[in-house]
Amino acid sequence: MTNLNLREALKKYFGFNQFKGLQEPVITSIMNREDTFVIMPTGGGKSLCYQLPALIQEGTAIVVSPLIALMKNQVDAIRGISTNDGIAHVLNSSLNKGEINQVKEDIINGVTKLLYVAPESLAKEEYIEFLKTQKISFVAIDEAHCISEWGHDFRPEYRNLKSIILKIDDVPIIGLTATATPKVQEDILKNLGMTDATTYKASFNRPNLFYEVRPKTKDIEKDIIRFVRGYKGKSGIIYCLSRKKVSEIAQVLQVNDIKAVPYHAGLDAKTRAKHQDMFIMEDIDVVVATIAFGMGIDKPDVRFVIHHDIPKSLESYYQETGRGGRDGGEGHCLAFYAYKDIEKLEKFLSGKPVAEQEIGHALLQEVVSYAETSMSRRKFLLHYFGEEFDGVNGDGADMDDNVRNPKTRIEAKDEVKILLEVIRDTNEEYKSKEVVNTIIGNSNTLLKSRRTDAQSFFGVGSNKEALYWMALIRQVLVAGYLAKEIEQYGVLKLKDKGLDFIKNPISFLMTEDHSYEKGDTTGIVTNAKGLGGGGTNEKLMAMLKDLRKKVSKQKNVPPFVVFQDPSLEDMTFKYPITIEELSNVYGVGDGKAKKFGKQFIELIQRYVDDNNIEKMEDLVVKTTGTNSAFKLFIIQNTDRKLPLIDIAKSKGQTMAELITEMERIIYSGTKLNINYCLDNLLDEDQQEEIYDYFMEAESDKIQEALDEFDGEYDEEELRLVRIRFISEVAN
Repeated sequence: MTNLNLREALKKYFGFNQFKGLQEPVITSIMNREDTFVIMPTGGGKSLCYQLPALIQEGTAIVVSPLIALMKNQVDAIRGISTNDGIAHVLNSSLNKGEINQVKEDIINGVTKLLYVAPESLAKEEYIEFLKTQKISFVAIDEAHCISEWGHDFRPEYRNLKSIILKIDDVPIIGLTATATPKVQEDILKNLGMTDATTYKASFNRPNLFYEVRPKTKDIEKDIIRFVRGYKGKSGIIYCLSRKKVSEIAQVLQVNDIKAVPYHAGLDAKTRAKHQDMFIMEDIDVVVATIAFGMGIDKPDVRFVIHHDIPKSLESYYQETGRGGRDGGEGHCLAFYAYKDIEKLEKFLSGKPVAEQEIGHALLQEVVSYAETSMSRRKFLLHYFGEEFDGVNGDGADMDDNVRNPKTRIEAKDEVKILLEVIRDTNEEYKSKEVVNTIIGNSNTLLKSRRTDAQSFFGVGSNKEALYWMALIRQVLVAGYLAKEIEQYGVLKLKDKGLDFIKNPISFLMTEDHSYEKGDTTGIVTNAKGLGGGGTNEKLMAMLKDLRKKVSKQKNVPPFVVFQDPSLEDMTFKYPITIEELSNVYGVGDGKAKKFGKQFIELIQRYVDDNNIEKMEDLVVKTTGTNSAFKLFIIQNTDRKLPLIDIAKSKGQTMAELITEMERIIYSGTKLNINYCLDNLLDEDQQEEIYDYFMEAESDKIQEALDEFDGEYDEEELRLVRIRFISEVAN
């Protein structure tokens, strides 16, 4: 199938005109019957990668998924694009015999294109025997990190998938995960027997996030209060390891006049829901939460994420800091670090099986490396996830404390040569700790058993401390001279670049790691201002936000329904003092200006007068407005309850183009009644669920809604319900 035909299929089944990110090459790979491995962050559109090829290929695609709720959502979504519910089925323990027979009948008749199964169900002999006799197009393994013991959600039953698939048929496999670590990726590929798979990986760089690590002292509560006060009126999350610490920090913030609430699994569901709503509706600024408890809050304007306690893995850290700045605005990620916290976590591991302990210790050492490093934190983090990053010109290169406040760099060419030669001469058998012990001449049982302590190079670098050599190993790893062996995680192996260095050494500038145990405060950024937001008038912005909150409470709607942040920011540049001027502000149409504008232009007028501000007229940009004839045509024909697809076709428009035009109409303040269309598309409960989401959400961005529902609804459905929502609530 050509790419043009793929796009036609995308339009036909999902109503989209364009693929997102890597979707098109992934789908092409599956259509070419290649084993395929997809690594995409949450919200990258993974589900469509296997749904579309399943719909257009002959036979049934098997989708292995770990969660029954997730399967049901996806099945409902696929059924929503077809007249026959048999197009997608779930096969799991929740079905009765009659329902199982119906599933089998639909597969036999070629009706079912997607069969969602849990790994436990797929392992049942009766299902294997049945599926062996059917035409299977391919097998998709969603949440593939469940295969790996190194993943954050290991499921032992996932380990046997390859043998089960081979019993059914030798078909292509597509593995999908949002887990970025190379170790987990290798584990997935090896376990599925698809090491030759075509791999597609999206970037994990978040350039707007500022990374900072500070020493954790006895004054940490004062440090947090000082930091949060620098973000007055802005939203933030503070993570703690224990429920007890969550409650303590929340109370300390409250008595210091910071609007904060606790959020952890020990609170009853009603309290958690209430605290979540308070955060979304901007009644409070800070949520203090346990790391272990997924908050389920996708708030776009979280301006800071603080880790009171360092997390158990860099993967957790990446996911938790990723809650900051989802709207592309400022996001300050501050972690407090003391090695004694790591020792506490290691004690927790001591009661676990040996294999689990080894994995836990290895993951903790990566966290230590990240916290103590003096090199670019972004470069270090992305390297851990297997992604190269240009620390000078890369997007967001200066967005961390180490880059903003660099330590002195020293020439280490000779030391790098020593390090690489010792690794070579010990046959690349040792992890970092043993390599360093060999270099500094510190013998132990392992080194003695292999007679390493009797070699001429033993103690060759004893003039420097172990901390120095550990820091050098970390930086040499990121520079690409070494790699950590995947099979025995942590064993150092020379790369070709490292072998070349031994033959032809070149300059290598290193920075010594921070020593937080000594209370080192070098490189600490104490003022977070200027990391985003440009030249916004912060004083006026705060006044406008207060007014927006007041108006939103009067109208009982989320603040974004009144005006979104970009609109308020534009007001601080343009200072509109008439309704006409307000309607030229970004994201504000005539209707919205008339409905909500009076109090805002009065406030801005007072501010302009009080501060003797001279308005810059060239900042007021006139808009062209919507094509009035087409606008009238849409309003008239939706009033007549004409199918939307017919309205679009009669004007030579695609469905997506029509929806965009309808959005222009409702955002300019005019009502549209499309309930008749939604009733044919979604049932009452589904409409209510999406409507309630927008009522509670901080932002009306569709991508955030897609992330929230994670495949349950497609973009067109969400946009149409948003049109109804804005039309009814804002106009």
